[in-house]
Amino acid sequence: MRSPEDVLRAQLFARRIVSLRGALDDGSAGDVAAQLMTLDASGDDPIQLHVDSPGGPLEPAFVLIDTIGLLGVPVHAVCIGRAEGAAVGVFAAAEQRRAAPHSRFRLSQPDEKVAGVARDIETWMVHKQRMLDDFHRHLAAATGRPFEQVEADTTAGRFLDADEAVAYGLVHEIWRR
Repeated sequence: MRSPEDVLRAQLFARRIVSLRGALDDGSAGDVAAQLMTLDASGDDPIQLHVDSPGGPLEPAFVLIDTIGLLGVPVHAVCIGRAEGAAVGVFAAAEQRRAAPHSRFRLSQPDEKVAGVARDIETWMVHKQRMLDDFHRHLAAATGRPFEQVEADTTAGRFLDADEAVAYGLVHEIWRR
């Protein structure tokens, strides 16, 4: 017997709606990417991506950013709660971006953890800085803001409500009935 969550997910999928809910990690990114690619292969209509995520590391975010960029159909993202850190980058990859009236966004650098010997950590830091620069370039291109401003805003952990996100260029419109 399927759970109510599985039934709902199947019904949304049949309507070409995919959800990124909860922490962004390798598992959730792989699952969302597989759903997006399946829907891309099954028709030409746009896919709607619902985002409600506190973010996560950069690697899973780039899996989804790259997947959205390679699809043959447009992705329309709707923030229905929050998009923070790396999840903001996934949201920004969509062709059309809407936010529910009470959505919130946090431009912040993704949380990263590392352990190891000094040389490994040094190499990891260089790699992560390159990825962070790519992330800032992605957000700058999506919002029309200068790289330096996006970098400063993510360093400061800037919060935006739905209206502020529209003014910032992150959201195209507020989703209203």
